[in-house]
Amino acid sequence: MAFRKDFLWGGATAANQCEGGYNEGGRGLANVDLAPVGPDRFPVITGEKKMFAFDDEHFYPAQNAIDMYHRYKEDIALFGEMGFKTYRLSIAWSRIFPLGDETEPNEEGLKFYEDLFKECRKHNIEPLVTITHFDCPMHLVEKYGAWRSRELVGFYENLCNVIFNRYKGLVKYWLTFNEINMILHAPFMGAGLYFEEGENKEQVKYQAAHHELLASAIATKIAHEVDPENKVGCMLAAGTNYAYTCKPEDVWAARKADRENFFFIDVQSRGEYPAYALKELEREGIELPIEDGDLELLKAHTVDFISFSYYSSRVQSTDPAVNEQTAGNIFASVKNPYLEASEWGWQIDPLGLRTTMNDLYDRYQKPLFIVENGLGAVDTPDENGNVIDDYRIDYLAAHIQAMKDAVELDGVDLLGYTTWGCIDLVSAGTGEMKKRYGFIYVDRDNEGNGTLKRSKKKSFDWYKKVIATNGEDLTN
Repeated sequence: MAFRKDFLWGGATAANQCEGGYNEGGRGLANVDLAPVGPDRFPVITGEKKMFAFDDEHFYPAQNAIDMYHRYKEDIALFGEMGFKTYRLSIAWSRIFPLGDETEPNEEGLKFYEDLFKECRKHNIEPLVTITHFDCPMHLVEKYGAWRSRELVGFYENLCNVIFNRYKGLVKYWLTFNEINMILHAPFMGAGLYFEEGENKEQVKYQAAHHELLASAIATKIAHEVDPENKVGCMLAAGTNYAYTCKPEDVWAARKADRENFFFIDVQSRGEYPAYALKELEREGIELPIEDGDLELLKAHTVDFISFSYYSSRVQSTDPAVNEQTAGNIFASVKNPYLEASEWGWQIDPLGLRTTMNDLYDRYQKPLFIVENGLGAVDTPDENGNVIDDYRIDYLAAHIQAMKDAVELDGVDLLGYTTWGCIDLVSAGTGEMKKRYGFIYVDRDNEGNGTLKRSKKKSFDWYKKVIATNGEDLTN
């Protein structure tokens, strides 16, 4: 058998993409609430367009999302029926500290997650909790400039102290920051960064990244002190870069692109800034705001495991004539002529997952955890209301097989696998509902219409069988 007996099968969501209830239970406004559907979404999430409050011209899908805030018991029961061993979810920072800089937390928010975790336990599901899945209270954005300010390290430390103590015994697996490298690609969505006129954007991004890396080390320190059983992971948006040709310049371009992603994980896993990154920052005139004790802190409190998302591989070319790009992803790259693509232009590459796993395991020698993988597709219910999503089953089966090969043939140590959007939710990239990932169909459209009724897709029973056989039976 390829996978360990205690392999953590499950699914993943993020608070801002499924909870809703944005103004209930004392919750404060967060950056992730303010990403609208439509052409303004990309300028907003990249920090180019200022949107610090709702307006009447846009639709903001995160306000209500799929209303898991009120329906989590029903949803977790469905996850339990599928046999989930783990459920990856995130905490909305502004539910616990509505403004972010209070000294005392919001009890109603704390109780909500306590009840949710207990519900998971009732179904023998181990919660895997992302402390920050892009969330940043808007008060911290407006008053302090979000993560560009070192003060956020202290506010995050307060959050960690509260949640690690409150949920001791309920939660053992933690992730500090979701896709920490997204700060470079979607800085407002990823870290609340909006750029003022004339600001050095790269300086701000790396300054903010240093503060997040410090916060991650502090979180790891507190987690281990509060409960030695706690396991803390980092999380990156992964996907190996291929050279378009064997031209050495293309190979080097691919290597550089990989390093840009590894940079943050090098710090979180190895405990120090890599030489290549320091040289690059020096050339760019970017100064990290390193203070006394910072480097020692990073070195002393490295993560226990490496978690990552994988949707597709990427391609790098130095030839200006090779300019056909993949569509629809924050991580656009040169198109790979050997791969099929999803309806959103994401290239489908199961072997790339095995390659990525080997790259990460060779580099860090720490257990891996695949916490996002899946196919975004338009699901059309038939006349009986059923969704026959064979395309999703085929995608997941091929990726699980690649994952098995990495474990069985290559010796990669893998803790678990949580598919992205195990229940349909709002897409982070586009804000759409029609881009569905789930085993569970949610009746809601891009404009927020629908009953929110949940129903099982064909893939629901398929994944149930996969889990029951510990990944041995992948047949449709």
